[in-house]
Amino acid sequence: MTQDIWRLVTPQYDDFNEPLAQFAQLTAVPFFDTQPRLLQAIERFIHIQGFSRVLLINAPDNSIYRCLIQEHLENTHRVPVVRTETLDMTMLFGQVTAKNGQVIDQTHGLLAQADNGYLIISANLLLANPLCWPMLKAAVLGEPVSPINVSKKSLLQTPINQSYNIKLIVVGDRHQLGDIDFLDSDIHAGLCLFSEMELDIKIENDRMLTYLGYLRWLIQRYDLPLLTAEAIKTVMTAGARYTEDQHYAPLCVMWHRSLLEESAIESQGQTIEQQHVEQAIHQRYYRASYLPERALDDILDGQVIIETQGEHVGQVNGLTVIDVAGHPTSYGEPARISCVIHFGDGDIADVERKVELGGNLHAKGMMIMQAFVSSALHLDVPLPFSASVVFEQSYSEVDGDSASLAELCSLVSALSEYPIDQQIAVTGAVDQFGRVQAVGGLNEKIEGFYRVCQHHGFTGQQGVILPKSNLKHLALHSQVVESIKNGEFNIWPVSTVDEAIPILMNKPFRGDDQESVISKIAERIEFFEKHIQTPGIVERIKNWFI
Repeated sequence: MTQDIWRLVTPQYDDFNEPLAQFAQLTAVPFFDTQPRLLQAIERFIHIQGFSRVLLINAPDNSIYRCLIQEHLENTHRVPVVRTETLDMTMLFGQVTAKNGQVIDQTHGLLAQADNGYLIISANLLLANPLCWPMLKAAVLGEPVSPINVSKKSLLQTPINQSYNIKLIVVGDRHQLGDIDFLDSDIHAGLCLFSEMELDIKIENDRMLTYLGYLRWLIQRYDLPLLTAEAIKTVMTAGARYTEDQHYAPLCVMWHRSLLEESAIESQGQTIEQQHVEQAIHQRYYRASYLPERALDDILDGQVIIETQGEHVGQVNGLTVIDVAGHPTSYGEPARISCVIHFGDGDIADVERKVELGGNLHAKGMMIMQAFVSSALHLDVPLPFSASVVFEQSYSEVDGDSASLAELCSLVSALSEYPIDQQIAVTGAVDQFGRVQAVGGLNEKIEGFYRVCQHHGFTGQQGVILPKSNLKHLALHSQVVESIKNGEFNIWPVSTVDEAIPILMNKPFRGDDQESVISKIAERIEFFEKHIQTPGIVERIKNWFI
């Protein structure tokens, strides 16, 4: 079934073959020509007169992007533009040395250098030096400020006051700008304009030419070799994985430069071809593969129990993404989710939450899953069973709702006593109506389970159930795509719980069929209730004489 969808699990760029073939002749598109919102904000900031004299730009806190802003202002408006990567009071306002109350030496600061122009600073520097802000704010608003007297024992008899005509540009990420907003509530009360640097671009029609022109600009700026059309497709596929969207390509200068420079090493400075980009990506994965390979060894050695064949009641293969501090990339790892039930008051215990290893989002997903099951059973009273759901052999915090579909499957399997096919792993969130919703980290999750199946041996029936809405986020490794194409590995996109359950249990979830999962659970509840009803007075009297 899934052999027909192998094209959907990786980006397809065949519609762009014509512009790709003309890549070498395309005109370079500078970075700022890919930023229409930011360009509009800068133009407005330049021409505005009056109170708004600060421009906040949401962008990576990196000198590369501040340098690009400086170059754009210098090239288009021919005004003084000063950019600093360090910040303190004397550097900003200048300093004087005094003796007997008279100035004997004076050094001008950044404000003097940027007079009648622009000063560009990092948001992080401003937060690290909050004492600078009141005076800097006053200077930006045109108030007179004084240079710093470094002679502590000799006060100036006549203070030096100077006014400046400058505009301030503060560049930082969203969290840093939020802290600046906390530092001074005037920031968003009219003192400043705001804009954002867009670090991705939608791949469609004319915008494809813009992206290819941007690649040409990167090649010219950093003296890199040209790329073939197939090499560009491979870069774009890696970019789709980076953005987690097949319809978008990154505009991150650092990401492109890193990949293209490493590809140039593989091509020995000649034209970069597809295999050179693939080798660079492979080498990058190899350098960071120690942890994921050790995790895989633990599964293959039986230290971590993950089964990819057979059937079990109340046990399903979930998919997780592992983030380790200090490790450059995330990686996927399957996790065994199990559920056991016993007679009780309908309580479904989230073990991760009870032992404080489950986050709030995970708890929310569990509650939604429970509400859906109760709704599907049309229960007027709580379930006569209690259940315990747990991530087996998990020793760190679990968060997010991406396991709620897998947890639901383990619960209904335990309630119905229908086994789950262990050849299949599950990821996805569910809502209270049984719709399967998109989750993150799909590429890493699928590839993590794929590697386990590959080492255990393919059966042709192994694969992953995922939300249909996540297909656009896939940019799987070429080896996985080839296995899907050949029928070794499968992808089942689903929109509802009713679609997922038959794949896992080979039984319909609900309907008139007496073999459906819901019918089986209802039958079990009915059997339970018949055998625990309290006998009436007549039955109790009869029992006394038996």
